[in-house]
Amino acid sequence: MKRIRRDHTVRNFHQAKWDEPVIFELHKAGERGVQVAGAEVAIAETVGDGVSAIPDSMKRATLPALPEIGQAKVLRHYLRLSQETLGSDLNVEIGQGTCTMKYIPRINEMMIRTPKIMELHPLQDVGDVQGILEVFYRLDLAMREISGMDQFSFQPSSGTQALLAMASIVRAYHESRGEGEQRNEIITTIFSHPSQAATAVVKGYKIITLYPDKDGFPDIEELKKVVSNRTAGFVVANPEDTGIYNPRIKQFTDLVHEAGGICYYDQANANGLLGVTRAKEAGFDMCFFNLHKTFAAPHMCGGPATGALGVVSELVPFLPGPIVDYDGKQYQLTRDYAHPNNIGKVRSFYGVAQTVLRSYAWIRALGAEGLLQVAQTAVLNNNYLYHKITQIRGASAPYVQGSRLEQVRYSWEQMTKETGVTTEDVTRRMCDFGLHYWTSHHPYVVPQPFTLEPTESYSKEDLDEYIAALTQISKEAYETPEVVKNAPTRSTVHRIDESSFDDPANWCITWRAYLKKTSAE
Repeated sequence: MKRIRRDHTVRNFHQAKWDEPVIFELHKAGERGVQVAGAEVAIAETVGDGVSAIPDSMKRATLPALPEIGQAKVLRHYLRLSQETLGSDLNVEIGQGTCTMKYIPRINEMMIRTPKIMELHPLQDVGDVQGILEVFYRLDLAMREISGMDQFSFQPSSGTQALLAMASIVRAYHESRGEGEQRNEIITTIFSHPSQAATAVVKGYKIITLYPDKDGFPDIEELKKVVSNRTAGFVVANPEDTGIYNPRIKQFTDLVHEAGGICYYDQANANGLLGVTRAKEAGFDMCFFNLHKTFAAPHMCGGPATGALGVVSELVPFLPGPIVDYDGKQYQLTRDYAHPNNIGKVRSFYGVAQTVLRSYAWIRALGAEGLLQVAQTAVLNNNYLYHKITQIRGASAPYVQGSRLEQVRYSWEQMTKETGVTTEDVTRRMCDFGLHYWTSHHPYVVPQPFTLEPTESYSKEDLDEYIAALTQISKEAYETPEVVKNAPTRSTVHRIDESSFDDPANWCITWRAYLKKTSAE
């Protein structure tokens, strides 16, 4: 049988549509999925009925308003919803590759679903959880090698929480030296993630923002003007959210250190850096990695995640605890909160064991050479995409021309001016090709932005399919713009009226909140 070779053209895709209600609307009183048997006589005689011993003050006055549904209906409901959802297992997720959507080895997913991991409890005796504590400890050692830092905490549950912890360490450090009141400014850049400035503001700092020079690099001459004895710290992503890597970063950290400030590094997306460069050699005192990004663990709709926070030796006493230590015989969770410089906990327990295990397994499977190859492949993929997309009519990549690292923030500004088609229109049209596309976080510092992050997970064929879709949409924008403006036409995704997104009075986060608001109307 002759094999038919498929050209790299736009995929003939149509999203499934079930018009499926929310699960509360499927409720039918008295319907059951499982009939729970009563306690055996011997057990009931020993421990009672399991209810009578509960104080009345802890008992519900009424049963929870949970949907009552049979097993078959539940299965159909969630399978139908899964068919209406695009994800990294179904399509090419270049739109947020390094952010959350790179490929995660499925053997690691199987590993974290074993009862030994799924049934862990954070209050278990350390003697019963030596295996997972060893994984935490060994991941700490691996992260030290990757970054050059001297110790890591895996307590922060996200990159933003790690940034908040680092801002807390900056404040505690200066207060321990009697300079807490004097050093009240944090310097960052306009292309860094908004969480960097936001978390520093939470700690009471005034924010000084560096804007780019003509090539898109943070302006070092402006840094020289603003750094002073009021500088508490400097926080930056490098490469920044545009994908531009600042090769002079050591000059920035040296200037801040000369003024007595601390430098901390947002390495949420480090796909293009592994085995190539480290935070220590760039002059940083702290850094964090998102395990749910670079190190192949899923973000899963905002959690569970881990912002692995590393510091140099001078700042180890400030790290949020507990920390896993090894005395040569047993792994322990140290709880030295009484230390005058310790910032305390940043969340209830130590960290997400399943996320830590996934990342540890990924690192061990790849080894040092494999991690370097991850970076090399991610950069190669990104620059191939960069070369192709900048040839598409109406698309550009503002600022410095040439190689970028693991991502690029592109712009449709020219196409929008010439056709009226916006990046939001392109977002919806990409749904018709079964592809995900990300614009940018706010504020839009690049006009009509779209951000692509191919990572090491994608093949040339994957990239070519994505490029073909963008090329097709550009052609439509110039020839039949209404096709793009009226998209999507082959998807369950509809056009959303975003006018109420900034008004909390219109939000319905839960079904109960929805019922309250609709009944009031």
